[in-house]
Amino acid sequence: MVGENSLETRGETFFLNLRFMLIITVFAGNAIEPLINKMSGIHGLYMWIFSFHMPLFVLVTGYFARKSLAGTTGRKMLLQIGLQYLIFQSLYSALDISLFHVSNIQHSIFAPYLLLWFLASHACWRLLMLGMSRWSITAKLLFAVTAGVAVGYLQLDGVWFSISRTFVYLPFFIIGYHFSFETFVKLYQKYIKIFAAAASILLLAVMAAWGAGFPFGWLYGSMTYMQLDANVWYAGVYRLGLYGLQIVASLAFLGLVPYGASRMTDWGRRTLYVFLLHGFIVRLAAVSGIYTYIGNAAGAVVLLLTAVLFTVLLAQPSVKRLFHPLVEPSVDWMITLQRAALRRTL
Repeated sequence: MVGENSLETRGETFFLNLRFMLIITVFAGNAIEPLINKMSGIHGLYMWIFSFHMPLFVLVTGYFARKSLAGTTGRKMLLQIGLQYLIFQSLYSALDISLFHVSNIQHSIFAPYLLLWFLASHACWRLLMLGMSRWSITAKLLFAVTAGVAVGYLQLDGVWFSISRTFVYLPFFIIGYHFSFETFVKLYQKYIKIFAAAASILLLAVMAAWGAGFPFGWLYGSMTYMQLDANVWYAGVYRLGLYGLQIVASLAFLGLVPYGASRMTDWGRRTLYVFLLHGFIVRLAAVSGIYTYIGNAAGAVVLLLTAVLFTVLLAQPSVKRLFHPLVEPSVDWMITLQRAALRRTL
């Protein structure tokens, strides 16, 4: 029993470390996006980040969801995700219209604002997992991969309701939910872990050298085949190939993640704050005109270091204390209203 608890603690520590490392890549990826067509090295770094960071973030979310999927806790989580979505969808849209004056964005409650797709999809993944609760792992994965390929054939904009990313990344949520840390630790012994880490660095070098012509739309997961100009019957094969790339890139990146607890582990407990708040900083930087002054490697390095610094700052306990009502709003009042309504109907 002690060994099981120790293994569970080690697994939580590992995934908190991974979660913080991933939120750094999220912030960094969004920060360097305006530079990807100006610098080949940045283009390669951006492609490397997108080859694993969303699949792994979904996997981590699935891993932590297994403690709060069903029952009262699961219902509260769904309500909170919905409330978070409404709050930040309204805030980002209002600021885009009034302050940032950003065009070419669908300001609709049914079209998640940029990074907020993750909240909409997270709620859907939880509901889908509840619906598949009696299925075997194999059946869940077969359905998820089939749906991830099939959703691309829809003749619509995949952004609406986050329908494309919900099904494209569903396999990774299922893998995370059923993830066996014990098996992972047995596999990722010292030399395997070193090999995986080296493979991740090698993949970065390869993408920097030869990834210039790769269409990013495939890595985003938000577009249907119609939007990707892949109007052929076998377009789904491309997505299967992309799944292969994402799995390889993800397994390689896991070699870089430490097992031991550190300050980074604590920061990993507050990545939600970084995720929901960093978009304001990125948007402010974009409209400030600062990118016109970044034209060389030194400027790009400073930008990346600044993104890491802001990630650490937003993961501090003081930020949580200040923004807790906004980022993790209480839903007790909603549950009280539900119960009252139920009593009236009975």
